[in-house]
Amino acid sequence: MGTGMSIEETGELTLDFTKIDSITNSGVIPVCIQDIDTKEVLLIAYINKTALEESIRRRKVVLWSTSRNELWYKGDTSGNTYTLHRILVNCEQNSLVFLASPDNGGICHTKDGSGYRRSCYYRELDMDNMELKPADR
Repeated sequence: MGTGMSIEETGELTLDFTKIDSITNSGVIPVCIQDIDTKEVLLIAYINKTALEESIRRRKVVLWSTSRNELWYKGDTSGNTYTLHRILVNCEQNSLVFLASPDNGGICHTKDGSGYRRSCYYRELDMDNMELKPADR
């Protein structure tokens, strides 16, 4: 990224195809956080057994931070918590979908002009020039 922009702000496509390799044998599975009302995909993250149990106990989205190796109580820092309503399990029982609703604000750690972004999926790939552009909602 020659422009000095962070990966979150660049229009350059720099997919991390090694992420799964770096967390192999860490006892996590992917979890998709989806808005229960709009069905918008808000975030893909990871969860372990402890985070799942804590999510169920609190009825809030609790994840596992693979970068910090700790429970990630979504919104504890930003105040943007999510109430957990339903949990879907895939056929192979190796990924989950959390149907949740925002209690306040957005879910992404990046911000736009109005504060935290509502979804981590705020860019789309322009397949003609292979660059990222703002997603039309």
